[in-house]
Amino acid sequence: MAGEWPVVTLQDVCETITDGAHLSPKDCDGGLPMDSVKDMARWGIDVKSSRTISHEDFDDLVRNGCQPQIGDVLIAKDGATCLDTVCEFTQPDKIVLLSSVAILRPSKRLHSGYLRYYLDCADTRAMLKAGYVSGSAIPRVVLKDFRRAPIPLPPLAEQKAIAAVLGALDDKIELNRRMNATLEAMARALFQSWFVDFDPVRAKLDGRKPTGLGDATATLFPATFQDSPLGHIPEGWGTGSILRQADLLSGGTPKTDVPAYWNGDVPWASAKDVSQCGEAFLVSTERTITQRGVEESSTKIIPEFATVVVARGATTGRLTMFGHSMAMNQTCYGLRSKVGAPFALYCNARYFIERLVQGGHGSIFDTITTSTFEATNVLLAQKEVLVAFDEQVTPLFQQVHANLHQSRTLATLRNALLPKLLSGELSVSQCEPAPL
Repeated sequence: MAGEWPVVTLQDVCETITDGAHLSPKDCDGGLPMDSVKDMARWGIDVKSSRTISHEDFDDLVRNGCQPQIGDVLIAKDGATCLDTVCEFTQPDKIVLLSSVAILRPSKRLHSGYLRYYLDCADTRAMLKAGYVSGSAIPRVVLKDFRRAPIPLPPLAEQKAIAAVLGALDDKIELNRRMNATLEAMARALFQSWFVDFDPVRAKLDGRKPTGLGDATATLFPATFQDSPLGHIPEGWGTGSILRQADLLSGGTPKTDVPAYWNGDVPWASAKDVSQCGEAFLVSTERTITQRGVEESSTKIIPEFATVVVARGATTGRLTMFGHSMAMNQTCYGLRSKVGAPFALYCNARYFIERLVQGGHGSIFDTITTSTFEATNVLLAQKEVLVAFDEQVTPLFQQVHANLHQSRTLATLRNALLPKLLSGELSVSQCEPAPL
């Protein structure tokens, strides 16, 4: 039991406790990846979002110990997500890190998976935040405080068993994440084929039958092109503001000093929720509000499958769909399809969002405003084609939605088991299924 487990400090059981680079080299196209807290996820480092630096700068930082090794545990030590993001580095990718990430390298006495889950436990985070976080403007934990932080140390076999039980749940969550990425990629590939490359139109222009389309769907595509401000587009299609095919929805925040407005049954999405979602659908939010909070503030209920875009701040342009109806604050805009094709709208937004963000304005950060949406010039396919696209991809997005809800259930179970296993209140044997 935990009462019998010795409590040691992290310094006692880690070979190394360090952090990434305190100076940030210039970006270099075609260089090697350098990552920070913003690139961290529960499953590891998302190298797709890495910035790149020169090979020479990369090698210098490797010599200075800024490169994680397989088995290291990484935790956010600076910024808004201080202590909230933890992962075990298990990837073959060669990267270096910035100083916002602490690197903990377990000794042979400490299992890396056990350390990862200990630091990821809500009780541990609360303890560390109460006693070790400094800085009012930018929360941070200095390395000496990581070194003196306590950790209960069960026998190594017990550490491995605890990590295995929790890891099995995380493995299924990660499998769902990868499956969802594949499913969404399939939907976006079809969007590329129909609305960017115009493959069905080109096939008919060449006298061929469009690949993979039934006769009814194939007839929706013309066999010729026309000129437009966006170049050659299918005959009969148009260009213009995205708001010709989507309603623009805004949000708001109930007064924070009125308790009756908060902690209710209505999910309330912020820019943080949207920007950190990383999935096609947002299915849960950090905060909730009451129905009274909705009725007595400027926030509104945004419908299921609306596309929601972060409109200001460092993550301007990140977007997702709402997995069910929920409210949102004023840092986001929602787009609701006028033609009954929410998935076509989402894929279209994903396609043009880079241009949309570049069209934003603001003195400190890029900002998206109503006029930004009004000024967009995007391809406007005919309603029948958009609806046909949605019919094709709806099964893909339905599976994504189901996987997300399953992952949320598994994460709830993991979070319930985590403190009980770490405290010894629940033994690993109690989590194993009974023999048949």
